[in-house]
Amino acid sequence: MIRSMTAFGRATGKAPGRDIIVEIKSVNNRFFDCQVKLPRLFSFLEENVKKQIAARGIARGKVDVFITIDVTDTAGVEVEIDKTYAKSYIAALHKLSEEFGLPCDITTMRVAQNRDIFAIKKAEEDAEAEWQALLPTLNAALDKFIAARESEGENMRRDISEKKENVKALAEKIAPLSRADAENQYAKMRERIFALVGDTVPLDETKLITECAVFADKIAVDEETVRLASHFEAFDNILKSEEPVGRKLDFLLQEMNRETNTIGSKACNVEIAKIVVEMKSELEKIREQIQNIE
Repeated sequence: MIRSMTAFGRATGKAPGRDIIVEIKSVNNRFFDCQVKLPRLFSFLEENVKKQIAARGIARGKVDVFITIDVTDTAGVEVEIDKTYAKSYIAALHKLSEEFGLPCDITTMRVAQNRDIFAIKKAEEDAEAEWQALLPTLNAALDKFIAARESEGENMRRDISEKKENVKALAEKIAPLSRADAENQYAKMRERIFALVGDTVPLDETKLITECAVFADKIAVDEETVRLASHFEAFDNILKSEEPVGRKLDFLLQEMNRETNTIGSKACNVEIAKIVVEMKSELEKIREQIQNIE
């Protein structure tokens, strides 16, 4: 299933003594980059959160997770003062006042604004119990987050499928035009020779046919159109995959572009040249969309 790399999910929940809010958002990224912001008291849960997100199948994108845990039951939680740090900090404030002639307005509340003075201690936590308390809300947010990715991904799948069909229809026009060019080459060369020399020089039909055959081989695009047809089929199969497909589609699109460029370099037909320009335009639109796919 196609998933977008851009999405948002939010959920709220409750656990004994806890009010929990989980918000997950993501943007495009070549790899999986997950950043988790937790209250310092619960920072030990960070790795569990990252593993759970990966386990839910999130494989690409820059994912930011914001978790708020309000402790409604403070039993077992103590706030202590780092006396050594506080003494050093207050001394530094006095020195700042003396050296720069600033008013010495040091108050308890002003000093307390420096949170590093305080150390929050919690009774020996049951890490597994805290994780199990957070997990339902995290999964609820992930459900919404993944649903948003899939919904947007479905819209993108329809769009790139439609554009791929446009490219396929354009490519199917090329082979007949290329064959017609090759078939008409003999008449074109013969006409050009007569325009240059008339009947003054005998025409070597064998040599003319050989030259036409060489030229026809140079402008032939059969190999490229066959490979493109194969790429179109592979493209459809990848879109049906349940795994992340962004990188595969990106690689396949590069191959399509390569074949299209080769056709363009061989083209001697104005119509083929126009078709190639249209194909490249559609392929670029697909490329832009693929950058958003997981």
